Amino acid sequence: MFEYHGWITLRSTAEAVDDDPPLRFEEIQDLVNDLAGHGLTDLRPINGEYYVHLGGFPNHRGTRGSEVIDLFTKVGQLAPGSYGLLYIHDDEDPEHELNFRVFRLVRGTVTEHPDHLLSPVIPTLKDEYIG
Repeated sequence: MFEYHGWITLRSTAEAVDDDPPLRFEEIQDLVNDLAGHGLTDLRPINGEYYVHLGGFPNHRGTRGSEVIDLFTKVGQLAPGSYGLLYIHDDEDPEHELNFRVFRLVRGTVTEHPDHLLSPVIPTLKDEYIG
């Protein structure tokens, strides 16, 4: 299984005040639309600010994993003041099968970090399967 959950607060620049300079909304909406149909993908304004929310749980990583991370990278390029977190768990990844990974978007840059809150999945979240 490939599980992902994330959010991004959209800001055109780190200094932006009241969307000055303007946010590249249509290009970001296109990125969100490209990911739609395979879980939760949402771009909406809340209290005058725009946010992206996404989550999913497909059977296999397939291309979905790189597309989700690419969304964070591309938003960072289009709106370098944006920030957010993406949690990923891929039980078919031999290096990370028991751990979540956290991708952090800050000032246009996406970095990967180990998770210490939900990992290791066994025994933190689930009991070991004995079958």
